[in-house]
Amino acid sequence: MIDLKGIYTESILSALNGELDAQTIYSLIETPKHQHLGDLAFPCFSLAKAMKKAPIEIAEHLSQKIKGPEIDHVQPAGPYINVFFSKNEIARTIIPSILTAGAAFGSGEDGIGKTVVLDMSSPNIAKPFSMGHLRSTVIGNSLALIAEKMGYKAVRLNHLGDWGTQFGKLITAYRKWGVEEDVQENPIGELFKLYIRFHQEAETDPILEEEGRKAFKELEDGVEENIRIWTWFRDESLKAFMTIYDLMNVKFDDWNGEAFYNDKMGEVIALLEEQKLLETSEGAEVVRLDDKQLPPCLIKKSDGATLYATRDLAAAIYRQQEYHFDEALYIVGQEQTIHFKQVFGVLKKLGFSWADHMKHVPFGLYLKDGKKMSTRKGRVILLEEVLNEAISLAANNIKAKNPGLQNAEDVAKAVGTGAVLFHDLKNDRMNNIEFSLEDMLAFEGETGPYIQYTHARANTLLRKSPIEDVEFTSLSDEDSWEVIKLLRLFPEMISKAYTQLSPSVLAKYLIDTAQSFNKYYGKVRILEQDSELGSRLSLVQAVVIVLSEGLRLLGISAPDQM
Repeated sequence: MIDLKGIYTESILSALNGELDAQTIYSLIETPKHQHLGDLAFPCFSLAKAMKKAPIEIAEHLSQKIKGPEIDHVQPAGPYINVFFSKNEIARTIIPSILTAGAAFGSGEDGIGKTVVLDMSSPNIAKPFSMGHLRSTVIGNSLALIAEKMGYKAVRLNHLGDWGTQFGKLITAYRKWGVEEDVQENPIGELFKLYIRFHQEAETDPILEEEGRKAFKELEDGVEENIRIWTWFRDESLKAFMTIYDLMNVKFDDWNGEAFYNDKMGEVIALLEEQKLLETSEGAEVVRLDDKQLPPCLIKKSDGATLYATRDLAAAIYRQQEYHFDEALYIVGQEQTIHFKQVFGVLKKLGFSWADHMKHVPFGLYLKDGKKMSTRKGRVILLEEVLNEAISLAANNIKAKNPGLQNAEDVAKAVGTGAVLFHDLKNDRMNNIEFSLEDMLAFEGETGPYIQYTHARANTLLRKSPIEDVEFTSLSDEDSWEVIKLLRLFPEMISKAYTQLSPSVLAKYLIDTAQSFNKYYGKVRILEQDSELGSRLSLVQAVVIVLSEGLRLLGISAPDQM
Protein backbone atom coordinates (compact mmCIF):
# COMPACT_ATOMS: atom_id res chain seq x y z
CA MET A 1 0.00 0.00 0.00
CA ILE A 2 1.22 3.46 -0.92
CA ASP A 3 2.93 5.27 1.99
CA LEU A 4 2.16 8.99 1.76
CA LYS A 5 4.38 9.79 4.74
CA GLY A 6 7.20 7.88 3.01
CA ILE A 7 6.71 9.85 -0.22
CA TYR A 8 6.72 13.16 1.66
CA THR A 9 9.77 12.10 3.68
CA GLU A 10 11.75 11.41 0.48
CA SER A 11 10.74 14.78 -0.98
CA ILE A 12 11.84 16.66 2.16
CA LEU A 13 15.06 14.63 2.38
CA SER A 14 16.02 15.54 -1.19
CA ALA A 15 15.35 19.24 -0.45
CA LEU A 16 17.63 19.25 2.61
CA ASN A 17 21.42 19.15 2.83
CA GLY A 18 21.67 16.33 5.35
CA GLU A 19 20.34 18.32 8.33
CA LEU A 20 17.96 15.48 9.24
CA ASP A 21 17.84 11.76 8.47
CA ALA A 22 14.82 10.00 6.86
CA GLN A 23 13.71 8.31 10.10
CA THR A 24 13.60 11.62 12.00
CA ILE A 25 11.72 13.36 9.18
CA TYR A 26 9.19 10.52 9.01
CA SER A 27 8.56 10.69 12.76
CA LEU A 28 8.00 14.47 12.67
CA ILE A 29 5.39 14.50 9.88
CA GLU A 30 1.87 15.26 11.16
CA THR A 31 -1.67 15.04 9.79
CA PRO A 32 -3.40 18.46 9.87
CA LYS A 33 -6.70 18.66 11.75
CA HIS A 34 -8.46 20.43 8.87
CA GLN A 35 -8.41 19.26 5.24
CA HIS A 36 -7.89 22.80 3.86
CA LEU A 37 -4.44 22.71 5.51
CA GLY A 38 -3.31 19.85 3.29
CA ASP A 39 -2.82 16.11 3.57
CA LEU A 40 0.37 16.11 5.65
CA ALA A 41 2.44 18.75 7.41
CA PHE A 42 6.14 18.99 8.32
CA PRO A 43 7.15 21.25 11.27
CA CYS A 44 10.45 23.09 10.73
CA PHE A 45 11.37 23.79 14.38
CA SER A 46 14.04 21.07 14.51
CA LEU A 47 15.88 22.65 11.53
CA ALA A 48 16.24 26.12 13.09
CA LYS A 49 19.55 25.45 14.86
CA ALA A 50 21.26 23.68 11.95
CA MET A 51 20.07 26.13 9.28
CA LYS A 52 20.44 29.21 11.53
CA LYS A 53 17.06 30.55 10.44
CA ALA A 54 13.63 31.03 11.96
CA PRO A 55 11.24 28.10 11.34
CA ILE A 56 8.90 30.37 9.32
CA GLU A 57 11.76 31.35 6.99
CA ILE A 58 12.80 27.71 6.61
CA ALA A 59 9.22 26.72 5.70
CA GLU A 60 9.09 29.46 3.03
CA HIS A 61 12.47 28.42 1.62
CA LEU A 62 11.96 24.64 1.60
CA SER A 63 8.41 24.71 0.24
CA GLN A 64 9.83 25.90 -3.10
CA LYS A 65 12.16 22.91 -3.30
CA ILE A 66 9.78 20.05 -2.43
CA LYS A 67 8.53 18.31 -5.57
CA GLY A 68 7.46 14.88 -6.78
CA PRO A 69 5.14 13.17 -9.30
CA GLU A 70 2.60 12.35 -6.54
CA ILE A 71 2.65 15.90 -5.12
CA ASP A 72 0.17 18.47 -6.47
CA HIS A 73 1.51 21.47 -4.57
CA VAL A 74 3.22 22.55 -1.34
CA GLN A 75 2.15 25.46 0.83
CA PRO A 76 4.02 27.08 3.76
CA ALA A 77 1.82 27.83 6.78
CA GLY A 78 3.85 29.61 9.45
CA PRO A 79 6.55 27.16 10.63
CA TYR A 80 4.86 24.24 8.79
CA ILE A 81 5.17 22.97 5.23
CA ASN A 82 1.83 21.56 4.14
CA VAL A 83 1.70 19.14 1.24
CA PHE A 84 -1.28 18.50 -1.05
CA PHE A 85 -1.01 15.24 -2.96
CA SER A 86 -2.22 14.62 -6.48
CA LYS A 87 -5.53 13.01 -5.54
CA ASN A 88 -6.21 10.98 -8.65
CA GLU A 89 -2.62 9.82 -8.93
CA ILE A 90 -2.75 8.41 -5.41
CA ALA A 91 -6.34 7.16 -5.61
CA ARG A 92 -5.59 5.20 -8.81
CA THR A 93 -3.15 3.16 -6.73
CA ILE A 94 -5.14 2.83 -3.49
CA ILE A 95 -8.66 1.87 -4.64
CA PRO A 96 -7.72 -0.83 -7.19
CA SER A 97 -5.30 -2.41 -4.70
CA ILE A 98 -8.14 -2.72 -2.13
CA LEU A 99 -10.55 -4.18 -4.69
CA THR A 100 -7.95 -6.66 -5.94
CA ALA A 101 -7.04 -7.85 -2.42
CA GLY A 102 -10.66 -8.00 -1.17
CA ALA A 103 -10.93 -9.40 2.37
CA ALA A 104 -7.15 -10.04 2.33
CA PHE A 105 -6.51 -6.27 2.25
CA GLY A 106 -4.48 -5.27 5.29
CA SER A 107 -2.90 -8.70 5.82
CA GLY A 108 0.62 -8.60 7.23
CA GLU A 109 3.61 -10.90 7.18
CA ASP A 110 5.18 -10.20 10.58
CA GLY A 111 3.72 -13.37 12.12
CA ILE A 112 4.22 -15.85 9.28
CA GLY A 113 5.68 -19.08 10.67
CA LYS A 114 5.10 -17.94 14.27
CA THR A 115 2.64 -19.03 16.96
CA VAL A 116 1.04 -16.83 19.59
CA VAL A 117 -0.93 -18.30 22.51
CA LEU A 118 -3.56 -16.15 24.21
CA ASP A 119 -4.73 -16.83 27.77
CA MET A 120 -8.17 -15.20 27.71
CA SER A 121 -11.68 -15.19 29.20
CA SER A 122 -11.00 -17.74 31.98
CA PRO A 123 -14.26 -17.52 33.97
CA ASN A 124 -14.73 -19.31 37.29
CA ILE A 125 -16.93 -22.39 37.06
CA ALA A 126 -20.09 -22.59 39.19
CA LYS A 127 -20.42 -18.81 38.99
CA PRO A 128 -22.40 -16.75 36.49
CA PHE A 129 -20.53 -15.35 33.49
CA SER A 130 -20.57 -11.71 34.53
CA MET A 131 -19.71 -8.47 32.75
CA GLY A 132 -16.41 -8.72 34.61
CA HIS A 133 -15.25 -11.45 32.19
CA LEU A 134 -16.40 -9.66 29.04
CA ARG A 135 -13.23 -7.59 28.65
CA SER A 136 -10.77 -10.49 28.77
CA THR A 137 -12.96 -12.42 26.33
CA VAL A 138 -13.51 -9.76 23.67
CA ILE A 139 -10.06 -8.11 23.88
CA GLY A 140 -8.44 -11.56 23.69
CA ASN A 141 -10.64 -12.69 20.80
CA SER A 142 -9.95 -9.52 18.82
CA LEU A 143 -6.18 -9.76 19.42
CA ALA A 144 -6.28 -13.39 18.22
CA LEU A 145 -8.09 -12.35 15.01
CA ILE A 146 -5.68 -9.44 14.45
CA ALA A 147 -2.70 -11.76 15.08
CA GLU A 148 -4.04 -14.16 12.44
CA LYS A 149 -4.39 -11.22 10.05
CA MET A 150 -0.70 -10.49 10.71
CA GLY A 151 0.20 -14.06 9.72
CA TYR A 152 0.43 -15.70 13.17
CA LYS A 153 -1.07 -19.01 14.15
CA ALA A 154 -3.22 -17.97 17.15
CA VAL A 155 -4.05 -20.49 19.89
CA ARG A 156 -6.90 -19.40 22.16
CA LEU A 157 -6.62 -20.77 25.73
CA ASN A 158 -9.46 -20.70 28.25
CA HIS A 159 -7.71 -21.17 31.59
CA LEU A 160 -10.88 -21.96 33.55
CA GLY A 161 -11.02 -21.13 37.25
CA ASP A 162 -12.01 -24.67 38.24
CA TRP A 163 -9.90 -25.27 41.36
CA GLY A 164 -9.23 -23.70 44.72
CA THR A 165 -10.67 -23.23 48.22
CA GLN A 166 -13.87 -21.66 46.80
CA PHE A 167 -14.93 -25.11 45.58
CA GLY A 168 -14.61 -26.50 49.07
CA LYS A 169 -16.86 -23.66 50.21
CA LEU A 170 -19.36 -24.37 47.44
CA ILE A 171 -19.43 -28.11 48.19
CA THR A 172 -20.05 -27.26 51.86
CA ALA A 173 -22.84 -24.82 50.93
CA TYR A 174 -24.45 -27.40 48.62
CA ARG A 175 -24.40 -30.06 51.33
CA LYS A 176 -25.96 -27.70 53.88
CA TRP A 177 -28.58 -25.86 51.83
CA GLY A 178 -28.59 -27.18 48.27
CA VAL A 179 -31.46 -29.05 46.59
CA GLU A 180 -30.33 -31.33 43.73
CA GLU A 181 -33.49 -30.75 41.65
CA ASP A 182 -33.10 -26.97 41.89
CA VAL A 183 -29.46 -27.14 40.81
CA GLN A 184 -30.35 -29.41 37.88
CA GLU A 185 -33.07 -27.00 36.74
CA ASN A 186 -30.98 -23.81 37.04
CA PRO A 187 -27.35 -24.82 37.74
CA ILE A 188 -25.50 -21.49 37.62
CA GLY A 189 -28.27 -19.49 39.28
CA GLU A 190 -28.62 -21.92 42.19
CA LEU A 191 -24.86 -22.38 42.66
CA PHE A 192 -24.46 -18.61 42.65
CA LYS A 193 -27.10 -18.28 45.39
CA LEU A 194 -25.30 -20.94 47.45
CA TYR A 195 -21.95 -19.17 46.98
CA ILE A 196 -23.39 -15.83 48.16
CA ARG A 197 -25.19 -17.48 51.10
CA PHE A 198 -21.97 -19.20 52.25
CA HIS A 199 -20.16 -15.86 52.58
CA GLN A 200 -23.14 -14.19 54.24
CA GLU A 201 -23.41 -17.01 56.82
CA ALA A 202 -19.61 -17.14 57.31
CA GLU A 203 -19.63 -13.53 58.56
CA THR A 204 -21.39 -14.70 61.72
CA ASP A 205 -20.24 -18.34 61.72
CA PRO A 206 -16.42 -18.54 61.29
CA ILE A 207 -16.50 -22.36 61.54
CA LEU A 208 -17.97 -22.42 58.01
CA GLU A 209 -14.66 -21.18 56.58
CA GLU A 210 -12.89 -24.11 58.26
CA GLU A 211 -15.45 -26.56 56.86
CA GLY A 212 -14.90 -25.11 53.38
CA ARG A 213 -11.12 -25.53 53.64
CA LYS A 214 -11.60 -29.10 54.84
CA ALA A 215 -13.94 -29.92 51.92
CA PHE A 216 -11.36 -28.58 49.45
CA LYS A 217 -8.59 -30.62 51.09
CA GLU A 218 -10.79 -33.71 50.59
CA LEU A 219 -11.23 -32.71 46.95
CA GLU A 220 -7.45 -32.40 46.55
CA ASP A 221 -7.03 -35.80 48.26
CA GLY A 222 -9.41 -37.40 45.74
CA VAL A 223 -12.42 -38.12 47.98
CA GLU A 224 -14.86 -39.65 45.49
CA GLU A 225 -18.04 -37.80 46.56
CA ASN A 226 -16.31 -34.40 46.48
CA ILE A 227 -14.91 -35.12 43.00
CA ARG A 228 -18.39 -36.19 41.80
CA ILE A 229 -19.96 -32.92 42.99
CA TRP A 230 -17.08 -30.82 41.59
CA THR A 231 -17.28 -32.58 38.17
CA TRP A 232 -21.04 -31.98 38.05
CA PHE A 233 -20.55 -28.28 38.85
CA ARG A 234 -17.88 -28.03 36.11
CA ASP A 235 -19.92 -29.79 33.41
CA GLU A 236 -23.02 -27.68 34.07
CA SER A 237 -20.95 -24.48 34.05
CA LEU A 238 -19.38 -25.28 30.68
CA LYS A 239 -22.82 -25.86 29.13
CA ALA A 240 -23.94 -22.42 30.37
CA PHE A 241 -20.71 -20.76 29.20
CA MET A 242 -21.03 -22.25 25.71
CA THR A 243 -24.39 -20.51 25.24
CA ILE A 244 -22.67 -17.16 25.85
CA TYR A 245 -19.60 -17.94 23.74
CA ASP A 246 -21.89 -19.00 20.88
CA LEU A 247 -23.76 -15.69 21.11
CA MET A 248 -20.45 -13.82 20.78
CA ASN A 249 -19.03 -16.29 18.22
CA VAL A 250 -15.94 -16.89 20.38
CA LYS A 251 -14.14 -20.23 20.10
CA PHE A 252 -11.24 -21.82 22.00
CA ASP A 253 -8.52 -24.32 21.13
CA ASP A 254 -7.71 -25.32 24.71
CA TRP A 255 -10.04 -25.55 27.74
CA ASN A 256 -7.46 -26.70 30.29
CA GLY A 257 -8.30 -25.04 33.59
CA GLU A 258 -6.41 -24.83 36.86
CA ALA A 259 -7.27 -28.43 37.81
CA PHE A 260 -5.47 -29.70 34.69
CA TYR A 261 -2.14 -28.58 36.14
CA ASN A 262 -2.51 -30.37 39.50
CA ASP A 263 -0.13 -33.18 38.48
CA LYS A 264 2.32 -30.82 36.75
CA MET A 265 3.29 -28.59 39.67
CA GLY A 266 5.63 -31.17 41.18
CA GLU A 267 7.89 -30.81 38.15
CA VAL A 268 8.05 -27.04 38.66
CA ILE A 269 8.94 -27.39 42.36
CA ALA A 270 11.59 -29.99 41.48
CA LEU A 271 13.14 -27.60 38.92
CA LEU A 272 13.20 -24.77 41.46
CA GLU A 273 14.80 -27.02 44.08
CA GLU A 274 17.33 -28.36 41.58
CA GLN A 275 18.45 -24.82 40.72
CA LYS A 276 18.42 -23.85 44.42
CA LEU A 277 15.90 -21.06 43.84
CA LEU A 278 13.50 -22.02 46.66
CA GLU A 279 13.87 -20.38 50.05
CA THR A 280 11.87 -20.82 53.24
CA SER A 281 10.13 -17.73 54.55
CA GLU A 282 7.85 -17.97 57.59
CA GLY A 283 7.29 -21.64 56.83
CA ALA A 284 6.36 -21.02 53.18
CA GLU A 285 8.49 -21.77 50.08
CA VAL A 286 9.30 -18.70 47.96
CA VAL A 287 11.52 -17.55 45.08
CA ARG A 288 13.16 -14.23 45.85
CA LEU A 289 12.97 -11.56 43.13
CA ASP A 290 14.82 -8.74 44.90
CA ASP A 291 16.98 -8.21 41.80
CA LYS A 292 13.81 -7.33 39.87
CA GLN A 293 12.47 -5.06 42.65
CA LEU A 294 9.56 -7.46 43.16
CA PRO A 295 8.18 -9.13 46.29
CA PRO A 296 9.02 -12.85 46.70
CA CYS A 297 6.96 -15.23 44.55
CA LEU A 298 5.04 -17.61 46.84
CA ILE A 299 5.29 -21.20 45.54
CA LYS A 300 4.04 -23.30 48.47
CA LYS A 301 2.16 -22.21 51.57
CA SER A 302 3.25 -23.36 55.01
CA ASP A 303 0.61 -26.14 54.90
CA GLY A 304 2.10 -27.43 51.60
CA ALA A 305 -0.68 -26.10 49.36
CA THR A 306 0.34 -24.69 45.99
CA LEU A 307 -0.82 -21.33 44.66
CA TYR A 308 -1.78 -19.47 41.49
CA ALA A 309 1.87 -18.76 40.72
CA THR A 310 2.78 -22.46 40.90
CA ARG A 311 -0.04 -23.29 38.49
CA ASP A 312 0.86 -20.46 36.10
CA LEU A 313 4.48 -21.62 36.04
CA ALA A 314 3.34 -25.17 35.26
CA ALA A 315 0.92 -23.88 32.62
CA ALA A 316 3.62 -21.77 30.89
CA ILE A 317 6.04 -24.71 30.70
CA TYR A 318 3.29 -27.05 29.43
CA ARG A 319 2.17 -24.53 26.77
CA GLN A 320 5.72 -24.05 25.49
CA GLN A 321 6.15 -27.83 25.25
CA GLU A 322 2.72 -28.28 23.61
CA TYR A 323 2.56 -25.28 21.24
CA HIS A 324 6.20 -24.06 20.92
CA PHE A 325 4.90 -20.50 21.08
CA ASP A 326 6.85 -17.49 19.86
CA GLU A 327 4.67 -15.14 21.91
CA ALA A 328 2.38 -15.70 24.88
CA LEU A 329 -0.23 -13.10 25.82
CA TYR A 330 -2.12 -13.08 29.12
CA ILE A 331 -5.26 -10.97 28.75
CA VAL A 332 -5.96 -10.51 32.45
CA GLY A 333 -7.04 -7.48 34.55
CA GLN A 334 -4.47 -4.89 35.62
CA GLU A 335 -4.79 -5.94 39.28
CA GLN A 336 -2.70 -9.02 38.35
CA THR A 337 0.27 -7.00 37.05
CA ILE A 338 2.62 -7.86 39.95
CA HIS A 339 1.62 -11.53 39.79
CA PHE A 340 2.64 -11.86 36.13
CA LYS A 341 5.87 -9.94 36.66
CA GLN A 342 6.70 -12.49 39.34
CA VAL A 343 5.77 -15.49 37.17
CA PHE A 344 7.80 -14.21 34.21
CA GLY A 345 10.68 -13.38 36.56
CA VAL A 346 10.76 -16.92 38.00
CA LEU A 347 10.69 -18.45 34.50
CA LYS A 348 13.69 -16.31 33.52
CA LYS A 349 15.55 -17.42 36.65
CA LEU A 350 14.87 -21.00 35.58
CA GLY A 351 16.73 -20.21 32.36
CA PHE A 352 13.80 -20.27 29.95
CA SER A 353 14.71 -17.74 27.24
CA TRP A 354 11.16 -17.90 25.82
CA ALA A 355 9.95 -16.10 28.97
CA ASP A 356 11.17 -12.87 27.32
CA HIS A 357 8.31 -13.25 24.83
CA MET A 358 5.54 -13.49 27.41
CA LYS A 359 3.41 -10.40 27.96
CA HIS A 360 0.67 -9.46 30.37
CA VAL A 361 -2.06 -7.51 28.52
CA PRO A 362 -3.83 -5.68 31.38
CA PHE A 363 -7.15 -3.85 31.20
CA GLY A 364 -9.43 -1.76 33.39
CA LEU A 365 -12.58 -2.88 35.16
CA TYR A 366 -16.28 -2.63 34.60
CA LEU A 367 -17.64 -0.60 37.50
CA LYS A 368 -21.15 -0.56 38.91
CA ASP A 369 -21.97 2.73 40.62
CA GLY A 370 -18.25 3.46 40.75
CA LYS A 371 -17.42 0.18 42.53
CA LYS A 372 -15.81 -3.04 41.37
CA MET A 373 -18.28 -5.83 40.67
CA SER A 374 -18.16 -8.71 43.16
CA THR A 375 -19.73 -12.16 42.82
CA ARG A 376 -19.06 -12.82 46.49
CA LYS A 377 -21.24 -9.88 47.53
CA GLY A 378 -23.78 -10.46 44.78
CA ARG A 379 -22.94 -7.13 43.10
CA VAL A 380 -22.79 -8.49 39.57
CA ILE A 381 -24.33 -7.93 36.13
CA LEU A 382 -24.88 -11.06 34.05
CA LEU A 383 -23.43 -10.90 30.54
CA GLU A 384 -26.02 -13.25 29.04
CA GLU A 385 -28.84 -10.97 30.22
CA VAL A 386 -27.11 -7.92 28.69
CA LEU A 387 -26.55 -9.71 25.37
CA ASN A 388 -30.14 -10.96 25.20
CA GLU A 389 -31.49 -7.50 26.01
CA ALA A 390 -29.31 -5.98 23.28
CA ILE A 391 -30.52 -8.57 20.75
CA SER A 392 -34.15 -7.98 21.76
CA LEU A 393 -33.75 -4.21 21.33
CA ALA A 394 -32.15 -4.72 17.91
CA ALA A 395 -35.03 -7.02 16.89
CA ASN A 396 -37.57 -4.37 17.92
CA ASN A 397 -35.73 -1.71 15.90
CA ILE A 398 -35.67 -3.95 12.82
CA LYS A 399 -39.38 -4.73 13.22
CA ALA A 400 -40.19 -1.02 13.38
CA LYS A 401 -37.90 0.23 10.60
CA ASN A 402 -37.53 -2.73 8.21
CA PRO A 403 -40.28 -5.30 8.92
CA GLY A 404 -39.70 -7.19 5.67
CA LEU A 405 -35.99 -7.80 6.31
CA GLN A 406 -34.87 -11.34 5.51
CA ASN A 407 -32.87 -13.19 8.18
CA ALA A 408 -34.11 -10.60 10.72
CA GLU A 409 -33.24 -12.90 13.64
CA ASP A 410 -29.63 -13.32 12.50
CA VAL A 411 -29.28 -9.59 11.87
CA ALA A 412 -30.71 -8.79 15.33
CA LYS A 413 -28.14 -11.12 16.90
CA ALA A 414 -25.29 -9.52 14.91
CA VAL A 415 -26.40 -5.98 15.77
CA GLY A 416 -27.20 -6.66 19.44
CA THR A 417 -23.97 -8.48 20.23
CA GLY A 418 -22.09 -5.98 18.04
CA ALA A 419 -23.37 -3.15 20.23
CA VAL A 420 -22.08 -4.79 23.42
CA LEU A 421 -18.72 -5.87 21.99
CA PHE A 422 -17.95 -2.59 20.25
CA HIS A 423 -18.86 -0.56 23.35
CA ASP A 424 -16.10 -2.44 25.17
CA LEU A 425 -13.50 -2.46 22.40
CA LYS A 426 -13.73 1.24 21.48
CA ASN A 427 -12.50 2.10 24.99
CA ASP A 428 -8.78 2.15 25.66
CA ARG A 429 -8.23 -1.18 27.41
CA MET A 430 -6.54 0.45 30.43
CA ASN A 431 -9.57 2.63 31.21
CA ASN A 432 -12.25 1.56 33.66
CA ILE A 433 -15.76 1.50 32.17
CA GLU A 434 -18.79 2.53 34.20
CA PHE A 435 -21.51 0.04 33.30
CA SER A 436 -24.43 1.77 31.57
CA LEU A 437 -26.92 -0.39 29.72
CA GLU A 438 -28.25 2.74 28.01
CA ASP A 439 -24.81 3.65 26.60
CA MET A 440 -24.02 0.08 25.69
CA LEU A 441 -27.25 -0.41 23.76
CA ALA A 442 -27.22 2.96 21.99
CA PHE A 443 -27.34 2.48 18.22
CA GLU A 444 -26.47 6.07 17.29
CA GLY A 445 -23.14 7.86 17.60
CA GLU A 446 -19.81 6.09 17.97
CA THR A 447 -21.26 2.59 18.20
CA GLY A 448 -20.99 -0.83 16.59
CA PRO A 449 -24.49 -0.60 15.04
CA TYR A 450 -23.55 2.77 13.48
CA ILE A 451 -20.63 1.14 11.66
CA GLN A 452 -22.76 -1.90 10.75
CA TYR A 453 -25.46 0.42 9.36
CA THR A 454 -22.86 2.32 7.31
CA HIS A 455 -21.66 -1.01 5.89
CA ALA A 456 -25.25 -2.03 5.05
CA ARG A 457 -25.93 1.37 3.45
CA ALA A 458 -22.85 0.99 1.22
CA ASN A 459 -23.99 -2.51 0.22
CA THR A 460 -27.41 -1.13 -0.71
CA LEU A 461 -25.72 1.31 -3.12
CA LEU A 462 -23.83 -1.57 -4.75
CA ARG A 463 -27.06 -3.58 -5.14
CA LYS A 464 -28.70 -0.58 -6.83
CA SER A 465 -25.75 -0.05 -9.16
CA PRO A 466 -26.80 0.45 -12.79
CA ILE A 467 -23.48 -1.00 -14.00
CA GLU A 468 -21.97 -4.43 -13.33
CA ASP A 469 -18.24 -3.89 -13.83
CA VAL A 470 -16.80 -0.95 -11.91
CA GLU A 471 -13.38 0.58 -12.50
CA PHE A 472 -11.64 3.45 -10.81
CA THR A 473 -10.40 6.23 -13.12
CA SER A 474 -10.79 9.56 -11.31
CA LEU A 475 -12.85 11.54 -8.78
CA SER A 476 -13.00 15.32 -8.61
CA ASP A 477 -14.68 15.96 -5.24
CA GLU A 478 -12.86 16.70 -1.95
CA ASP A 479 -15.01 14.41 0.22
CA SER A 480 -14.03 11.25 -1.65
CA TRP A 481 -10.36 12.11 -1.07
CA GLU A 482 -10.91 12.21 2.70
CA VAL A 483 -12.43 8.70 2.54
CA ILE A 484 -9.61 7.40 0.32
CA LYS A 485 -6.92 8.71 2.69
CA LEU A 486 -8.58 6.82 5.56
CA LEU A 487 -8.96 3.58 3.58
CA ARG A 488 -5.24 3.72 2.84
CA LEU A 489 -4.50 3.58 6.59
CA PHE A 490 -6.25 0.23 7.23
CA PRO A 491 -3.10 -1.98 7.06
CA GLU A 492 -1.24 0.50 9.29
CA MET A 493 -4.07 0.50 11.86
CA ILE A 494 -4.12 -3.33 12.00
CA SER A 495 -0.37 -3.41 12.58
CA LYS A 496 -0.60 -0.63 15.18
CA ALA A 497 -3.46 -2.41 17.02
CA TYR A 498 -1.33 -5.54 17.33
CA THR A 499 1.89 -3.72 18.23
CA GLN A 500 0.05 -1.83 20.99
CA LEU A 501 -2.07 -4.91 21.83
CA SER A 502 -5.06 -2.60 21.74
CA PRO A 503 -8.14 -3.30 19.56
CA SER A 504 -9.40 0.21 20.41
CA VAL A 505 -6.96 1.53 17.78
CA LEU A 506 -8.91 -0.37 15.12
CA ALA A 507 -12.33 0.45 16.64
CA LYS A 508 -11.63 4.21 16.61
CA TYR A 509 -10.34 3.98 13.04
CA LEU A 510 -13.57 2.29 11.92
CA ILE A 511 -15.62 5.09 13.53
CA ASP A 512 -13.58 7.70 11.61
CA THR A 513 -13.95 5.78 8.34
CA ALA A 514 -17.71 5.31 8.74
CA GLN A 515 -18.19 8.99 9.62
CA SER A 516 -16.12 10.09 6.63
CA PHE A 517 -18.07 7.85 4.25
CA ASN A 518 -21.43 9.07 5.61
CA LYS A 519 -20.30 12.65 5.08
CA TYR A 520 -19.40 11.72 1.50
CA TYR A 521 -22.75 9.95 1.04
CA GLY A 522 -24.60 13.04 2.28
CA LYS A 523 -22.88 15.38 -0.18
CA VAL A 524 -22.42 13.37 -3.37
CA ARG A 525 -25.02 11.73 -5.63
CA ILE A 526 -23.20 8.43 -5.85
CA LEU A 527 -25.51 6.64 -8.33
CA GLU A 528 -25.72 9.55 -10.80
CA GLN A 529 -24.89 8.22 -14.26
CA ASP A 530 -21.89 10.25 -15.40
CA SER A 531 -18.23 9.62 -16.22
CA GLU A 532 -17.27 9.17 -12.54
CA LEU A 533 -19.99 6.62 -11.63
CA GLY A 534 -17.64 3.62 -11.91
CA SER A 535 -15.05 5.39 -9.75
CA ARG A 536 -17.60 6.29 -7.07
CA LEU A 537 -18.89 2.71 -6.93
CA SER A 538 -15.28 1.46 -6.72
CA LEU A 539 -14.86 3.69 -3.68
CA VAL A 540 -18.07 2.33 -2.14
CA GLN A 541 -16.88 -1.24 -2.74
CA ALA A 542 -13.56 -0.43 -1.04
CA VAL A 543 -15.45 0.99 1.98
CA VAL A 544 -17.49 -2.24 2.22
CA ILE A 545 -14.30 -4.32 2.23
CA VAL A 546 -12.60 -2.25 4.94
CA LEU A 547 -15.63 -1.92 7.25
CA SER A 548 -16.55 -5.60 6.93
CA GLU A 549 -13.02 -6.83 7.56
CA GLY A 550 -12.42 -4.27 10.30
CA LEU A 551 -15.53 -5.40 12.19
CA ARG A 552 -14.56 -9.05 11.72
CA LEU A 553 -11.21 -8.33 13.37
CA LEU A 554 -13.14 -7.00 16.37
CA GLY A 555 -15.22 -10.20 16.47
CA ILE A 556 -18.31 -8.43 15.11
CA SER A 557 -20.48 -9.45 12.14
CA ALA A 558 -21.28 -7.02 9.33
CA PRO A 559 -24.79 -7.65 7.91
CA ASP A 560 -25.35 -6.69 4.26
CA GLN A 561 -28.81 -5.35 5.13
CA MET A 562 -30.30 -3.82 8.28
